[in-house]
Amino acid sequence: METNNTFTNETAVSPALLTTEALLNHWQGHRALTRRVIEAFPEDAFYNFSIGGMRPFSLLTMEMIGLAAPGIRGVAFGDWTFGDPVLDHSTPPPPTKQEVLNLWDLVTEYINTLWPQIRPERFEESEAAFGMYENTILNTIIYLIDNEIHHRGQGYVYLRALGVEPPAFWDR
Repeated sequence: METNNTFTNETAVSPALLTTEALLNHWQGHRALTRRVIEAFPEDAFYNFSIGGMRPFSLLTMEMIGLAAPGIRGVAFGDWTFGDPVLDHSTPPPPTKQEVLNLWDLVTEYINTLWPQIRPERFEESEAAFGMYENTILNTIIYLIDNEIHHRGQGYVYLRALGVEPPAFWDR
């Protein structure tokens, strides 16, 4: 039996759902919102308030900083460290909320500086982020964003428990 096949060897190209610029803007929109959540905390509560055994928001913030700084370096170059200042998932918070915000801003600018240096094909490469978490670079970036959203949600719960109105979650 003969089959008449009309398929060609041409590869169908589908439109990109999200450009790299749009992904950066999405991430930085979340970072801007998280920064406003940090700002909303009373200084003492930022360091000492917790609910149900969760960590204070200062520690959650430092985890976000400690993942994003070496994370963007790893995404761009495969080096999952950040050394000036040393920032990683276990870096303790500086003594004031303003110093934490300064670190947040430093990392935000670092992301903006390194992002254009990421080779387009890098997003589909697979690598063990931080030497432990094997995934594509794109999925690692998505994880960094998801982790931030998760911890920011904890911050919203803390702020509401403290009687502080958090920033609108959709205002990125």
